[in-house]
Amino acid sequence: MPLKLVALVGRFGGFLFYFLDVRHRRVAVNNLLACLCNSHSKKEILSIARENFCRLGEVYLSALKTAAIPTEKIGSVLSVMGEENISFAKREDGSLPSFLFALGHFGNFELFAKCGVFVPDYVLSTTYRGFRQPWLERLILSLRKRSGINLFDRRWDGVKLRAFMNRPGTITGLLADQSAGRSGLCLPFLGRPCSVTPSPALFALRYNLSLHGCFCRRLGLGRWEIEIGPEISTRFDGRARPIEDIMSDINFLFESFILEDPANWFWVHDRWKMPKRAKMRGSR
Repeated sequence: MPLKLVALVGRFGGFLFYFLDVRHRRVAVNNLLACLCNSHSKKEILSIARENFCRLGEVYLSALKTAAIPTEKIGSVLSVMGEENISFAKREDGSLPSFLFALGHFGNFELFAKCGVFVPDYVLSTTYRGFRQPWLERLILSLRKRSGINLFDRRWDGVKLRAFMNRPGTITGLLADQSAGRSGLCLPFLGRPCSVTPSPALFALRYNLSLHGCFCRRLGLGRWEIEIGPEISTRFDGRARPIEDIMSDINFLFESFILEDPANWFWVHDRWKMPKRAKMRGSR
């Protein structure tokens, strides 16, 4: 089945789920109202919520299709911009630099796994959280591994992930836009306090990784673009910047991505749940 037809079927499924999935619709609409009520009418917000469900359906079905596209042919559905923001200059010891990309649930974020074709000298990795259903776990992993990317389960593979980031010539993508609960920092996001994971800042400092924000933009039906943002400074005058300041920069970048196209983000996640559980030392 052609990708555009798959995406169209996914959009229709997402449209149906907007009316059937009351719980997630309520979360999405409440999040949108709380964050965009000053710039959008309620009618506009409801329209964004419906389009958001259509996009999610499109992404879920399209991801199954794009996972099977050979890496060398991915250019037909995916383009990359912002390469000029990355410095590939070798380190003082002659080794290749390594990078950490702070990812968010924007567009078809699964396409990050296919970006290795654009940087053939580098090895890519990302993390995932396993599914409860073993059959679904095997299916999704088999599709993701076709891209050649290294996958680390966030629950069990911490040691392997850290060893990977400590190698030269690697690019690691970490999702940084979900509630981190008690282990997070309490920082503002779209004007509201929430729990933010410190992982991108901590790992970038610990393993001397160049830190960038990464965004997947929907260009049209079955077509996406990965944008790599400018480097986010982790040090100032040779000293490590505060973790809270680094993560605030990532939040600000994510906010700009969301405001560019609000329907392109994962509003069905309760991003702002129980912010008091986060470490209040990070509050502003």
